[in-house]
Amino acid sequence: MNALDHPLSAEAIQTAAQALATRRLTGRVGGALPDPCRPTTLSDALAVQEAVSAELAQRAGERVVGWKCGLPGADTWVLAPLYASTLYRADDSAGDGSDPPPAGWPVWTQQGQVKVEPELAFVLGRDLPPRAQPYEAEEVLAAIASAHLALELIDNRYDEQAPVYFADRLADGLVNQGLWLGPAIDLASACAAQVLDITVAADAQALLAQHGAHPAGEPARPLYWLAEFLRGRGQGLRAGQVVITGTYAGAPWVPVGPTLQVRFGHLGTVTLRFQTRPRG
Repeated sequence: MNALDHPLSAEAIQTAAQALATRRLTGRVGGALPDPCRPTTLSDALAVQEAVSAELAQRAGERVVGWKCGLPGADTWVLAPLYASTLYRADDSAGDGSDPPPAGWPVWTQQGQVKVEPELAFVLGRDLPPRAQPYEAEEVLAAIASAHLALELIDNRYDEQAPVYFADRLADGLVNQGLWLGPAIDLASACAAQVLDITVAADAQALLAQHGAHPAGEPARPLYWLAEFLRGRGQGLRAGQVVITGTYAGAPWVPVGPTLQVRFGHLGTVTLRFQTRPRG
């Protein structure tokens, strides 16, 4: 058996978390983690992910305010935390009732562009705490307070040439750099939106037109899985947390600076701009 097959020590998990937290705070990228602290199992990857959240809380006062998730695969668990400092609400830039920043929402960019994922977001209206009894889908659905149009913001904190695997990306939050939370929409319509025609334009110039389908079919299904998965780990979900469940159109690059219009089929259109967040 290779030494990397053994579970990471607490010291190795902390070393990995410190390195990944620094990349998230600075926007810098790097190669795969050194072998002694590199996760190779899902359990180790989640342990590092949780340690990153703790490190960010200690160093920057960061808070987990939601999750991205998807249905699991044979050898994948799809979940990663969303953080308060990079949850941008369309009607409130700083949580204090102020207007959105005139230059646009700050994002890490590459060559003047950023990747976004058109998604639906669900905001919980009540807690789904850890307990002995499993959660049924109907109970999770009843805990949802609202649904929203949303754009997940993507950034790769590993070098493009780095030979990384799923465990590496799970430890680092599955390339999430934040979430733009748009307007509320009808909850029943959101839960039924298995397909959506997604169009993206910049300053009224068409960039993308795609017949999109939700990767889980029913958009709320990954949330049902997440609630039960976290319950089984002695965690839970809290009222007010935001959960996104998968993109309808991959992760297209969009320019930073121009005014963007993203149409989510019959559910509505959002208009916004981004500005480059300096790295380092």
